[in-house]
Amino acid sequence: MSAPITAAVLTVSDRCSAGQAEDLSGPAVADALRSQTGATIASLRCVPDEVDQIQAALRAWVDEGVECIVTTGGTGLSPRDVTPEATSALVDRPHPGLTELARARTGATNDFAFLSRGTAGVCGRTLIINVPGSPKGATEHVVAISGVLPHAIETLRGDGSHDGSGR
Repeated sequence: MSAPITAAVLTVSDRCSAGQAEDLSGPAVADALRSQTGATIASLRCVPDEVDQIQAALRAWVDEGVECIVTTGGTGLSPRDVTPEATSALVDRPHPGLTELARARTGATNDFAFLSRGTAGVCGRTLIINVPGSPKGATEHVVAISGVLPHAIETLRGDGSHDGSGR
């Protein structure tokens, strides 16, 4: 059995970062990562919808060796929603399949899932995944990809099988 995934959760929200609202999505994502994958949560943080602050938080965790970062919020259509752009500018290798899987699975019962512009990709040896900002949407997206997430991280570690067996 591989070591638990080391993960961090970044909530992107002007209101939460200013102390005007409680962050419910970040803790919900952390709980889902723990319960669905056995992940160890290294850190939870909240930043405003500002590209430079989003990227600074992501870079710091990448530099610390966090294996998986899940961002929640900033993936919608609002002019302030810039999380996908901030993430895309940092990743070395995009991985759209993860967010496609999440949208396909959650969209089967909730059309709003398709309004999320979230992206995913690898920065160094860290997988970064954007999920929606609502606690329900964020949790559903994490659950939707939880079956493949451990293998993705094992592969990033160099532990994954590439023999065509699928696992």
